[in-house]
Amino acid sequence: MASTDHTPDIVETQRDWNRTYTALAQAPAAGNTALRRRLIGLSRRLFQHVPRTQLADLRRRTEERS
Repeated sequence: MASTDHTPDIVETQRDWNRTYTALAQAPAAGNTALRRRLIGLSRRLFQHVPRTQLADLRRRTEERS
C-alpha cells in the first residue's frame, strides 16, 4: 500500500474522533447527545477530506502515535 501524508489538521480531527468515540462508548445512554453530535460532525469532516481508501491508514497512524 502506498504511504500517504495527511495534513496535521486531518490527523488531529482523527484523534478527536478517536477520543470522542471512546468517551461515547463509556458515557451513560442518557445525556450523550453532545458526544453523538460531535462524532457526527467529525465523521463528516473526515469523509469530506479523506478518500475512503486512505481512512484505514489514517486511523492506524493516529493509533500508533497516541
